[in-house]
Amino acid sequence: MMIWLEHYWDALVMMTAEMAPYLLLGFLIAGILRAFVPRTLYAKHLAPRNMKSVVKAAAIGIPLPLCSCGVIPTAVGLRKEGASHGACTGFLIATPQTGVDSIVATYSLMGLPFAVVRPLAALFTSMFGGWLVNRYAREDEATSAEAVEHGEADHCGDDDCHCHHDDCHCEHDGCHCHHDHDTQPTTFWGKVVGALDYAFVDMMQDVGKWLVVGLLIAALITVAIPSEWLAALHDYKLLNMLIVLAVAIPMYVCATGSIPIAVSLMAKGLTPGAALVLLMAGPAVNSASMLVIGKVFGRRTLTLYVLSIIIGAMVFGLGIDYLLPQDWFAVQAGFADVGHCAHGLSVMDWVWVALLVALLVNAFWQMHRHGHCHEGHGENGACESHGSNEFNGAHVTQYTISGMSCNHCKANVERAIRGVEGVEAVEVDLTTGIATVTGHHDSDKLIRRIDDFGYGAVIISNR
Repeated sequence: MMIWLEHYWDALVMMTAEMAPYLLLGFLIAGILRAFVPRTLYAKHLAPRNMKSVVKAAAIGIPLPLCSCGVIPTAVGLRKEGASHGACTGFLIATPQTGVDSIVATYSLMGLPFAVVRPLAALFTSMFGGWLVNRYAREDEATSAEAVEHGEADHCGDDDCHCHHDDCHCEHDGCHCHHDHDTQPTTFWGKVVGALDYAFVDMMQDVGKWLVVGLLIAALITVAIPSEWLAALHDYKLLNMLIVLAVAIPMYVCATGSIPIAVSLMAKGLTPGAALVLLMAGPAVNSASMLVIGKVFGRRTLTLYVLSIIIGAMVFGLGIDYLLPQDWFAVQAGFADVGHCAHGLSVMDWVWVALLVALLVNAFWQMHRHGHCHEGHGENGACESHGSNEFNGAHVTQYTISGMSCNHCKANVERAIRGVEGVEAVEVDLTTGIATVTGHHDSDKLIRRIDDFGYGAVIISNR
């Protein structure tokens, strides 16, 4: 037993050491993108129903570090700002499969060929999916356009409003502007601080849990699964892919967390093409995201979305297995035999591991701290901010929000709530799922608006 645990620890430390410096670099680049690239760029050219808008949406989505849960409300926001269904579908497919952090991490564990093929596969698959939706799911346009017709869009025309795009909400009776606490800082150093905070706190909170889970599973695969099991199936390449699809589609795994799992399976005999299928289908499709996409964008769009991912993953997977040199995609020998490999790590390797672990602990601690109220609880255990000047003396309503799983979800829920007339301030706690809303507003309208973004809301207190 002790020998097994030692080998498990060796495998875990070795993979963490390989990924740590590249992960930190990827997180930093993601933070820079978040802080310095204007958000309006992501929706500016996506309205026409043509391949040009689909290509732009896919190209924009590939570097963004959004998981499958975070990308859905972002795509809903793009749709409400006028993006076509095809462009939104391309964005939905490309974004969760990649991201600068996962591309860099792919290079660290799987090599340059995989790091190049992965975003290319995401690009062409998303283009294919967007084309299918534009051509064969036109009636689904009415599904998401209904919100616009009822004045629930996030986009104001130039003739209707002169406020900042992110602060604006159009109604039939005019335009209502609300302060958006999620706006980007304007000074250079403010953006630098924002980039670091997003990279090493927000992203660590969103990706860190799944990264740790992926590493733990990968280490378990490495030491617990006999090499002969998957090696016996190595020559049945199509069967490898079908097995991976059957497992990957319903489960949730993020683009970064899927990398160590794929590496461990390849070390046990999984074909490189099947590993690519896992890297593509795992992050892009899961049961929760499929339910929301079907609800928000329509069933036909959902069918074409899943179909395009399956076809794209298998086409590129078969291309890797049959058309490209297999030595390009060979797993490092150390992953197949992990005995005592952690003892050979350099001092710098341990520094990177320690830094990554410290940042993860800090991110989780901050999430845990923010998820607990220090000032008391209200009805049903809801948090109350008795000492907050923002809420004292004002009408406060609290809601339980369902469906949030990352900071992107939290930001989209806050933005959706601020767009409701009468809302003066909003505070959403991701850990407890409690949204505290200040101001006299129509609760039914707020609930419908959150529902339009793919989440659920229930009133728990009104005072």
